[in-house]
Amino acid sequence: MNYRLIAFAALLVGAVSVVSCIDPDQTEEVILDQNKEEIEKYLLENPMSGVKEYKEAEEGVYMFWEVSVDPNLNSIKSLDTVTVDYTGKFLSNSVFDTSIEQVAKDNGVFDSQRKYGPLKFPIGTGRGAIIGFEFAVSLMKPGEKATVIFPSRLGYGNQGQGKIPPKAPLIFELELIDVKKGPNHD
Repeated sequence: MNYRLIAFAALLVGAVSVVSCIDPDQTEEVILDQNKEEIEKYLLENPMSGVKEYKEAEEGVYMFWEVSVDPNLNSIKSLDTVTVDYTGKFLSNSVFDTSIEQVAKDNGVFDSQRKYGPLKFPIGTGRGAIIGFEFAVSLMKPGEKATVIFPSRLGYGNQGQGKIPPKAPLIFELELIDVKKGPNHD
């Protein structure tokens, strides 16, 4: 009987050792590779073009401007407060969230308890938007409209949130309405 207990304990210790050897970064890389494949497939099936494009294929980030403005306008800086209308979608093109009431109604995601309107948040503080969303907005100028697609690690990651499942790449249609300069401008 003791031999069985010792064998079971050894097996348990061995299993814990194997599991602890799994590199969480490797797991993240596997998820990123899967997300990039899903995004590339989406782009093949739904070709996008714009008046301006940004691609970071290694990270799985693609951005297409529908409307671009004078490139000489000031760039957004950390602590500037941005005002953005947005529509969030999955790669299935189904809408999961929007700041625009009519878009919410048209796509069956309307919530009568919610106040619709542009999202307003300070850039670079980690408050108000997920990383991929904030990054995309930081590349824009007031008056621009763009669509950004990015992997889950720049969105809600392995946890997901609400209607957003874990490991979901996301699409956001963005319109940068306004930028209020923060303290980092000369």
